[in-house]
Amino acid sequence: MKENTIKIEEKVKERAVMGESRKPAAAMDERFEFRNIRQEEAEQAAAIEQICFLPNEACSPERMRERVAAAPELFLVAVDRRTDRIAGFLNGLATNEDSFRDEFFTDVSLYEPEGRNVMLLGLDVLPEYRRQGLATELMNRYSCRERQNNRHMLLLTCLDSKVEMYRKMGFTDLGEANSEWGGEKWHEMICMIK
Repeated sequence: MKENTIKIEEKVKERAVMGESRKPAAAMDERFEFRNIRQEEAEQAAAIEQICFLPNEACSPERMRERVAAAPELFLVAVDRRTDRIAGFLNGLATNEDSFRDEFFTDVSLYEPEGRNVMLLGLDVLPEYRRQGLATELMNRYSCRERQNNRHMLLLTCLDSKVEMYRKMGFTDLGEANSEWGGEKWHEMICMIK
């Protein structure tokens, strides 16, 4: 595990230097503004979530508003400079816990601002922006930012069909997660960033 952690850390450092994604970082910066979410964008984020996830998996508008209110600094949005609308976002909650549990999806009181880890709750990219490197760019920037914020690890759960995508982003698959979210079987994945 230690060797794997070192390789992941090296990969994160390389990405930060090279701006690795399908499109160069400069091109991404020309097209998108990357920043924390604003309170008035909570409804937009909730609508995007409904498009990107099945109804049994998606965060409800009420929960999304709670997340945005509690931890806007743990959202990273990509705003299309042409439309001034969110094209995609990544969000999570910081904690000192080391294992993902379903309550993170529903209970923002689990948020620990100084927590050493981040439970990633959703990577959402609108269909018209997919397969252009935006999801990878969001993850790279998020990882680098949270490393600078002294976080140690990113954790997420994903369906089997997304495991390979997250592996390419530097995550390690820990196998079947202890999750029943939306009545699905999930994988728990981690990325050491510190």
